[in-house]
Amino acid sequence: MNERAYAVARLVAPRIHAHFSAHQKLDRRPGSIAVDAIPDEAAIEAMIDTAFWASLRREEAYVPKISLAFLAPGDTEHPLVLESALPLDPAVLTRVSPAVERPGIHLGVAYLDGELRVWGTARTIPMHCFVAEVVEPGLIVVKHRRGSETAKYGNVAVLEGDQIKVIDEEASALPDCPTLLSTLLGFESADTSNGSVDVLVQLAVSMRAHRRGGLLIVVPPASGSWRDSIVQPITYAVSPAFSELAHLVESGRDGDQHRQWQDSLDRAVDAVAGLTAVDGATLMTSTYDVLAFGAKIVRGRGRAQVEQMTVTEPIEGNTPIVINPTTFGGTRHLSAAQFVHDQRDSVALVAGQDGRFTVFAWSPCIDMVHAHRVETLLL
Repeated sequence: MNERAYAVARLVAPRIHAHFSAHQKLDRRPGSIAVDAIPDEAAIEAMIDTAFWASLRREEAYVPKISLAFLAPGDTEHPLVLESALPLDPAVLTRVSPAVERPGIHLGVAYLDGELRVWGTARTIPMHCFVAEVVEPGLIVVKHRRGSETAKYGNVAVLEGDQIKVIDEEASALPDCPTLLSTLLGFESADTSNGSVDVLVQLAVSMRAHRRGGLLIVVPPASGSWRDSIVQPITYAVSPAFSELAHLVESGRDGDQHRQWQDSLDRAVDAVAGLTAVDGATLMTSTYDVLAFGAKIVRGRGRAQVEQMTVTEPIEGNTPIVINPTTFGGTRHLSAAQFVHDQRDSVALVAGQDGRFTVFAWSPCIDMVHAHRVETLLL
């Protein structure tokens, strides 16, 4: 154990251990749990502690980008196994970090002769395998792979400095929970269709990644009422609608062409997300046709000013609060709240320059705009 113990690691280890224990008990389907054991509380604490201290170091001026996975070489395909395992130590991991900073490479950690050691690297990991990832200095995300596809992960906890945010899996059971939130929590999956719901998740991630802030409004495809809430004329109206993303979603995955399809989808998603960096709102139908970008939102004719909304975050211990939208975020957030207040069949996705990400939707249950903070699910 590192002598400079990270107190948060010790505090959160029992809660994280309970999460992985629950998944192991509930899911006994063949192949669902491929690891022989989940990490005990001591291992969870040690891996988080080591990742945290490594994140504060530098290797030739670069921030170490490492991902620690608790599994044995036999739990993964084609492992890279070191002849001599490495100690689980921040200085050691910092030195090897340049070799494992690419996405999808994990440092494998397991008990060897009674001690936690780094035995090598793994590119594929089983479902519900414990992963502690360094996102940036002082920011550690605990996650596990949640689906049949290697790239799909679900966050378990986000640890930033002295802040602990444990994801509440029950959040998807709330009334009027947007499908996007359920997908992020892992309870709705694109594996059962053509991946259309997952496109919004990819758009959210890409919007957050460009760090310029952005606002994406999703409206029904057959409705033109949204124009009442947009300043006319629209400087960057798109005619005909940009439909590359819609066509890709409609065509779906196609066997041997899957990799090419995924690459094309990724490029189309980034293209649409890039439009949101322009000041104003990007408008897109729920069938992924882009209608405009850089649009200015205005209160609808005859509509009241939005004066309150509910804010929640899908983390344990969160209590819904009702606030005035002017006290939440910036201009984009207020514009999104007003638009959803006026156009109640729409959804607004807002990426803040500070990394915050909020989904605005109308809630019939509480008869007001509901702002769902979801940045903890996008890391």
